[in-house]
Amino acid sequence: MKKLLAVSTALTAIAAPALADVTVMSWGGSYATSQVEAYIKPYTAETGVKVNMVDADNPATPVKAMVEANNVTVDIADVEYADAIRLCDEGMLEEIDPAMLPPAPDGTPATEDFLPGALTDCAVSTIVFSTVFAYDTSKFPEGPKSIADFFDLEKFPGKRAMRKGAKANLEMALMADGVPAADVYATLETPEGVDRAFATLDKIKKDTIWWEAGAQPPQLLADGEVAMTTAYNGRIFAAAVTEGKPFAVVWDGQVYEYDLFVIPKGAPNLEEAKKFLAFATDTQRLADQAKWISYGPARKSSGALVGLFMDGKTEMGPHMPTSAENLTNALPSSYEFWVDRDSELNERFNAWLAAN
Repeated sequence: MKKLLAVSTALTAIAAPALADVTVMSWGGSYATSQVEAYIKPYTAETGVKVNMVDADNPATPVKAMVEANNVTVDIADVEYADAIRLCDEGMLEEIDPAMLPPAPDGTPATEDFLPGALTDCAVSTIVFSTVFAYDTSKFPEGPKSIADFFDLEKFPGKRAMRKGAKANLEMALMADGVPAADVYATLETPEGVDRAFATLDKIKKDTIWWEAGAQPPQLLADGEVAMTTAYNGRIFAAAVTEGKPFAVVWDGQVYEYDLFVIPKGAPNLEEAKKFLAFATDTQRLADQAKWISYGPARKSSGALVGLFMDGKTEMGPHMPTSAENLTNALPSSYEFWVDRDSELNERFNAWLAAN
């Protein structure tokens, strides 16, 4: 009898293998922390599945390399909108059936609950984030007020920092030069418009440090290396509110867009990745992320659940890119534009950067 019981136990163990880990690639820093707190810890607590987080300066780049090499080591990646569309078009991503996503608490289907454009063939949006510029209030007590001030070294002297790439920089440069937000992409579609943007960037080129990772801008400000920097709005919020840094955001000229979860083609744990993605993008989880960083949730039903920051006292609404007060001169990033022109304009940008 004991021998039969032992055999039965062994067979049960074979029939029920350990749950596979899930690996998520994201952008690091306070943003990754918000994902760990809102998605990963609750998912592991509920399912027992371990979720590993790895960082990249821009996850789209290693995802493309992994798929091309047929050596995919991550199950989920957090990417920008234009990258999600491009990678999907190139066959680098798994398609995602929106029917697998949970409805809103009132039963509204996910396809109607996510914000317009937040669901694509291969991606599910999680947050609305913004590229803004920020400054050290101890250097400029009165503060810059407009995107034009960022490019005005006479009125506001000091080093600047910008992301090393064309995207957002060209748009902000045109808005600083007087192009209305509604006309920015029509202007950039012309050679003259591109020249105009680079001419504006020329004004600060020699005084600019170029950053590549989202954690760098607040550090550059904190170290006194720059007086102003473009940055992801949530990174500046985290430094100001959680670390007490004297930083302020200028919302004028902000460029906002979605970040999305994708599943690379050949993900080692595809089914578990789908389960995690569905969990992480439900109404409560997206609202919970806003307790940790000032990015707006991509589901309509999450908005009413957004309240205080995790410090228990800071109202998150005014710090969101989508707050009405912050949208007076704001530009929604055009994924259509960047899918078509990313390579061309980044080649131009890199050549411009290398030139004296």
